[in-house]
Amino acid sequence: MGVPPTRRSRVHLGLPQERHTVVSGCGIPALKRALDVAVATMGLLFALPLWCLIAIAIRLESRGPIFYRQERVGLGRRPFRMYKFRTMVADAERGTGPVWATDGDPRITRLGAILRSTHLDEVPQFLNVLRGEMSIVGPRPERPALVERLAASIPGYEDRCAVLPGITGLAQVRSGYDRSIGTVRRKLRYDRYYIRRRGCLSMDLRIMAATFMVMCQGAFVWRKPTTISPQGVASERET
Repeated sequence: MGVPPTRRSRVHLGLPQERHTVVSGCGIPALKRALDVAVATMGLLFALPLWCLIAIAIRLESRGPIFYRQERVGLGRRPFRMYKFRTMVADAERGTGPVWATDGDPRITRLGAILRSTHLDEVPQFLNVLRGEMSIVGPRPERPALVERLAASIPGYEDRCAVLPGITGLAQVRSGYDRSIGTVRRKLRYDRYYIRRRGCLSMDLRIMAATFMVMCQGAFVWRKPTTISPQGVASERET
């Protein structure tokens, strides 16, 4: 989730040195699943009026679908379809395939820049939570092609598939969007720290609180995208 690190809320957790060993999954703790269902249900109900406003705004601003559906890798490396509000021009990945976006990416629409900075584009993922494909808190799911590439170059990267992916996570409130191999390596340390303590509801609640602060901060720091050219339809990076 992308807000400059200097403006991000802090979750005060240490990060000890780790060996690169694969963490084995052990199911979904019942209390964590109950919390996920409760938060997702309330989020969908209370956000319904906002959904309508966002949907109308997306439709009025640019051509293309309201929702963005993309294959991601979940628990045990099983693929699933993740939902988001569309924040970029239609068919943005047609030319290049999966790549990372950049700050001020011209492919991001005006409304999309606001949705991404406040993370409101992630709200439809409450549906993924209710379907059991995601959790509220966990490592962010990545696309299959990028998972293959990163797993081959970063030891321990597959550890992230030992738990359900999340709408938000410790790595997201501390490091923001993936920008390079270096940022992925840094975020992996946070993900592995969280995975070793999965089922700790107090940590989940603290991460949710930090996420809310990040969303509030993002409302004031969103960056206006540059003007898009007809040749600028290249790659959508949804994190």
